Amino acid sequence: MADKPTVAVHKFASCDGCQLAFLNLGANLLPLAERIDLVHFAEAGPVNLDARVDIAFVEGSISTPEDLQRIRRIRASTGYLVSIGACATTGGIQALRNGAHSAEWLRQIYASPEYIHSLATSTPIAEHVKVDFELWGCPVTGRQIVAAVNALLLGVAPRDDADKVCMECKRRNTVCVLVAKGEACMGPVTRNGCGALCPSFGRDCYACYGPAENPATDALARRFKGLGLMPEDIARRFLFINNQAPAFYAAGHKARGTGHD
Repeated sequence: MADKPTVAVHKFASCDGCQLAFLNLGANLLPLAERIDLVHFAEAGPVNLDARVDIAFVEGSISTPEDLQRIRRIRASTGYLVSIGACATTGGIQALRNGAHSAEWLRQIYASPEYIHSLATSTPIAEHVKVDFELWGCPVTGRQIVAAVNALLLGVAPRDDADKVCMECKRRNTVCVLVAKGEACMGPVTRNGCGALCPSFGRDCYACYGPAENPATDALARRFKGLGLMPEDIARRFLFINNQAPAFYAAGHKARGTGHD
């Protein structure tokens, strides 16, 4: 088909885990490839950074001045832009540096810090350009990728699954680790997508899929306090992989008492 939709997969500051969601599809990637024209995906082979495409998937956060320029070029040449994963949607693990003195860190770590061209903060894609849809997760799954592509090929908006991890635990008949074991589980405020993977193995959710719809962060913080967690420990539960998500950012700083109510 000469009129197949063109697709690109771009990488910014990240670990490549969300791009691997494509490759981990294995044999299921073949029928998907027959329906689209994959014109740029360096990890899989084709490289054409400046190609005009119908759909672009973007992994990673904006962490360097070059990133800023490149994401603007991508946005200008893309019809529908999808950010994928915690780094692209909230800045990711590298956003932990946002409250630190990055220039001082560089001087302590590198012999010639003047050669390091890095922004002081790690920020999500949507802070710089219009994002048409966000896929949350660390990493996202092949199921999420296929669902988004299928929806777009049908001409409809992808579905945002903002249900809570707790609902998935109930559907799977998984014992609640917060109630039964007193674990500081983030499931009550975290969106589903992982299939409640951690609770199904008896450990607490650590919020890798970001905040769910209407997260009751105050109530969960009070529950954590009741379990004996100190304010800084509560803050760290929120200020982790998705620390720049507004709901988690506010909850974490409120727990620390730093004025972000």
